[in-house]
Amino acid sequence: MNEQYHDIIIVGGGQSGLAVAYYLRRLKLNYLLLDAEENGGGSWQHYWHSIRLFSPAQWSSLPGRILQGGTTHYPTREEVVKYLNDYESHYDLKIERPVEVKEVTKENGLFVLQTNKGRYSSKVVISATGSFKRPVIPKIPGLADFSGEVMHSADYRNPDKFKGQRVGIIGEGNSGAQILAEVSTITSTYWITKDEPDYLPDHVDGKYLFDAATQLYEAKKKGKKFIPPSLGHIVMVPSVMEARERGVLKSHADLKSFQSDGALFDDGTIIQLDSLIFCTGYLPVIDYLKGLNISFRHHKVDTHGTRSREMEGLWMVGYGSWTGFASATLVGVGRSAKVTAHEVQEYLS
Repeated sequence: MNEQYHDIIIVGGGQSGLAVAYYLRRLKLNYLLLDAEENGGGSWQHYWHSIRLFSPAQWSSLPGRILQGGTTHYPTREEVVKYLNDYESHYDLKIERPVEVKEVTKENGLFVLQTNKGRYSSKVVISATGSFKRPVIPKIPGLADFSGEVMHSADYRNPDKFKGQRVGIIGEGNSGAQILAEVSTITSTYWITKDEPDYLPDHVDGKYLFDAATQLYEAKKKGKKFIPPSLGHIVMVPSVMEARERGVLKSHADLKSFQSDGALFDDGTIIQLDSLIFCTGYLPVIDYLKGLNISFRHHKVDTHGTRSREMEGLWMVGYGSWTGFASATLVGVGRSAKVTAHEVQEYLS
């Protein structure tokens, strides 16, 4: 199979990859986006069925094209998947799928990408692979002895299979709160958290985060400091507010260990459980870059903004705070994608 060459190769066809491709297209640069998925929509096509954006549609758009729904509608999973597919079609973005990049090396000044569809090469690689395919289940004493079902939120789809069970939801973030809110409508739930859940005020949603991202962007341009809000706090989307009204947002901290039929806490309390759903986050999907001569500290690549400090021609987009405030969200990735595209243009020139 012949080797394909492009000046720029983007790896990952979710929201971050599409945002970068949009700006590269505007700059008339020679790029290709490689996506491992069979279909468009990125990780959104694999999330649980009832998930909604925590920001209204008006403030949840990629650059150039508004996500329909206005200022009060929180888009569903299906609406986001449709939007992402429409986005790449509208702009006729150059995408090949399914292409899985297995390893990237550098030879004679060019990146060489080994894939399931042959070799590709480029002067620039933009990694936009996100984190969905690296779910984290922490090592907790006794977990291997638990006799019930153990799953990560990455594999959760709907609550039907848990009816009549006692379900432990582990994790104090947005996923934990939203899945707890849903599962608790049909069965008994127990929310197990490392720390006490921290809730944002009811009026704070994606518009607030959009405004915070704007303030941070403007402050940086002026050389001023601005500390943005944490994205780790729970956004009070309608389902979570409804769960609060039902009185089920009660967390159990100080977990000591699991046992065959439940959880043991430091004070000696034992909670009987039939299934566990871990909502405990993800790690970046960047193992395919380990053939490059760069460091991986705390599962991250050392960057200045999105640009690798150690490898010329490598950029990392959409992985969260270390690649730009809110860059792992639809509402936030546009700005870091724009800066990346202009840095790449300067680099190639």
